[in-house]
Amino acid sequence: MSIKVENLEKSMAKITVECPAEDFEAAIVKAYQKNKNKINVPGFRKGKAPLKMIEKMYGPEMFYEDAANALIPDAYAKAAEESELDIVSRPDIDVTQIKKGEAFIFTATVAVRPEVKLGEYKGVEVPKADVSVSDEEVEAEVRKALEQNAKTVEVTDRAVKDGDETVIDFEGFVDGVAFDGGKGTDYQLKIGSGAFIPGFEEQIVGKNIGEEFDVNVTFPEEYHADDLAGKPVVFKCTVKSIKEKIVEEATDEFASEVSEFETLKEYKEDIRKNLAETKEKHAKSVKEDAAVAKAAENAIIDIPQKMIDTNKEQIAEDFAYRLQTQGLTIEKYLEFMGIDYNKYLENLEPEAIKRIRTRLTLEAVAKAEGIEASEEDFEKEIASMAKQYNMEPEKVKEVLGSQADTIKADICVKKAAELIADAAVEVESAKEDSEDSDK
Repeated sequence: MSIKVENLEKSMAKITVECPAEDFEAAIVKAYQKNKNKINVPGFRKGKAPLKMIEKMYGPEMFYEDAANALIPDAYAKAAEESELDIVSRPDIDVTQIKKGEAFIFTATVAVRPEVKLGEYKGVEVPKADVSVSDEEVEAEVRKALEQNAKTVEVTDRAVKDGDETVIDFEGFVDGVAFDGGKGTDYQLKIGSGAFIPGFEEQIVGKNIGEEFDVNVTFPEEYHADDLAGKPVVFKCTVKSIKEKIVEEATDEFASEVSEFETLKEYKEDIRKNLAETKEKHAKSVKEDAAVAKAAENAIIDIPQKMIDTNKEQIAEDFAYRLQTQGLTIEKYLEFMGIDYNKYLENLEPEAIKRIRTRLTLEAVAKAEGIEASEEDFEKEIASMAKQYNMEPEKVKEVLGSQADTIKADICVKKAAELIADAAVEVESAKEDSEDSDK
C-alpha cells in the first residue's frame, strides 16, 4: 500500500491511498464468500456457483462495493497513521479507481488540527463573584430544616384552613349530569397546592369534617377535554379528614436534634460556613469558566468546517447514548421536539465551536507554558477513575490501553485552565459599579 498526502487550504488535507491489485482481488473473494449463498445461477445450487461464473453472468462489478467497504477502514486507519497528520475529523472517502486486476485507489479528505495564535490569556478580566453569606440565606436554610422536620397531626376541632392536608370525596356535574373522570374517593388534597381547577381549593377552606357542600368552578378554556373546556361545573364534596403540618420554632433543642451542635447559634454558624464553602467552590468554577472563555475569545483560530461537523456528530452521539440509558431514543426525542435530525445538528454548531475553541486554546496554552502531566498526575487520575468505576487501578489502565495519552493530554488541559484562572483579574461587575455610583 502506498499513500500520498496533499495539504489543502483552511487546515484540510487529502490522503490518496493505493492498495495493490492483489489486495483488491482478495477483498473480492471475501465478498464472494460472504454473498454466494444469496445468488442464483442456472445449473448451480445456491452457494456452489464459482466466482468466475457469477462475474461472467452479472459482471465483475458485482462485488466491487462490498470489496471496497472491506478494504477501506483498515487501509484508511493505516494511511492516517503513516501520514503523521493530526487529524481532527472523520474522513470524506472518494473512490477514484476500482477495477479488477488493477490497484484500488481512494482518497480521504480530512480536517487537521488548525494553528492557534494565542492572544491574552494571563491577566484576563472576569467578574468578581459575591461569596458573602447573608443572614437571610442562613435563616432560609434553618426554615428549610424546620419544614423538613415538621410533624403532621390530625385535626378534629376546627375547619379547613390554607396549607392543610385534607382527604375529600367529590363528584363533578355539568348541567346536572356527572361526567367521566369527575369522581374521586379518599382523595388527598393539600390546600393551596394548585392541584385542582382554579377556585376549587379556596372553597374547601372553612369546611368541617363530615360537611357536605358544593364547589362551583369553571373549567379553563384550554382544558384538555374539549367537551368540558370553558364549562361551569358543580362538585359535590365531603371533607373526610384534616391534617396540619406543625413547624417547630428554631431553638437550641431543635438544633441539637438535627445537628451535632448543642445551640442554635452554633448550628447557624455551621450553616453559614457550609454556605460560604459552597459559594466559594461555585465561584472558583465560574471564574475558571469565564477566564478560559476570555482566553479562547482572544485566540485566533480558523476552525475547519469538517472539524465542526465531526464535533456536532460526537455531541449528538453522546446525547443519544444518555437518552438510551433512560429508555428513550434520539428519534423519539426529536419527535417530541418537533425537529428533524439535520436541524438538530445545525442547532449544535455554536456549542461545537465553543468546545473546539476552548480545547484548542487550552492545548496551545499548555504547550506555550511547557505544561506536562507527571507520572504522579497520571496515577492520581487513574486512582480517581478507579474509584468512580469501582475498579482496580491496574484494570483501568488495561481498559484504557492506548488512550493513556489522551488522559495525559486532558490533565495538561486542566492545568492550563487552572493557570489561566489563577492569573485572571477579578473586577466588580458593571451593575455593582452603577449601584455604587447611585449611592
